[in-house]
Amino acid sequence: MVRLDGLTKRYGSFTAVNGIDLAVPRGMIFGFLGPNGAGKTTTIRMMAGALLPTSGRILIAGDDLALQPERAKSRIGYIPDRPYLYEKLSGIEFLRFVAGLWGRGGEATEERAQRFLDLFNLSQWQEELIESYSHGMRQKLLITSALIHQPEVIVVDEPMVGLDPRSARILKDLFRTYVGNGGTVFLSSHTLEVAEVLCDILAIIHEGSIIARGTMEELRAQADSGEAHLEEIFLKVTGGEDAAEIMASLRDGTGA
Repeated sequence: MVRLDGLTKRYGSFTAVNGIDLAVPRGMIFGFLGPNGAGKTTTIRMMAGALLPTSGRILIAGDDLALQPERAKSRIGYIPDRPYLYEKLSGIEFLRFVAGLWGRGGEATEERAQRFLDLFNLSQWQEELIESYSHGMRQKLLITSALIHQPEVIVVDEPMVGLDPRSARILKDLFRTYVGNGGTVFLSSHTLEVAEVLCDILAIIHEGSIIARGTMEELRAQADSGEAHLEEIFLKVTGGEDAAEIMASLRDGTGA
């Protein structure tokens, strides 16, 4: 469903994403993890068509994002890490606007929008201007806008940021239902506990390159980590254990 071939992004002499090769099948939640500055958000922005790669290919359900941009983008629902919305529109106007961009409208789309607004407790705010929405409300409206045109792939960067526990649980259930119906979720998150439970396959990116990938069992085998949780594997393969040792020494007083 999603395929990255040699995906690379350079800024002058700095390589943010270094020749990534990935294939994510239909009906999977794929977790894309890494430390700050590893290249996660850059990769996701290239997949969403918001950033042009230096080289390499992005295929969405077989459509090349560079050669068939409209078709490829129409298959994607993009949820960025920072919600940017048109503040002078009401919530329902924004959803109609997004649906219209993808050629969707009419009674079926109105009903779909209303179901999502009800689900996220936004119905009573749907006629209010977005400028009056809280951060969490904006995030829920953004999630709804990414799903309104029934995309085949959801590309999401830090999906739980700003969500209350109820909404976070709803979103997890939505993702599971979505992949159960044949969709694909490409998810980046720093919340490793959520990624471990939610994702079917994971990849860890560090300094622009994939350094580990697979199911939890496969990651444990690659890291030689027995029954370790994802956090321990992540720290081990990204060098984060050094920081943990320093913090431990500070707590013990030996690092003073």
